[in-house]
Amino acid sequence: MNTDKAAIDVSLKYVRLIERRTDGFVEFEFAIGEPELCAEMLLPADAFETFCRNNAVIHLAPRGESSGSDWSWGLHQATHQRFR
Repeated sequence: MNTDKAAIDVSLKYVRLIERRTDGFVEFEFAIGEPELCAEMLLPADAFETFCRNNAVIHLAPRGESSGSDWSWGLHQATHQRFR
């Protein structure tokens, strides 16, 4: 059994803001333990603030528009982009 792998620290919780929408909702990514393994979520602004406070999240910088990776997209981009 290989024990050289670092354990994921599930006490670390991350939020990366995607968009504060004009309808009062906040789109964001939420991750536990590993910032790159995340779920996209949507909450009303006040619920978002409570969620962040209750989870003691670490706020991450927004993703760059051009990271150079084919994998740097999310549901937000897919719903706002037309495909040919």
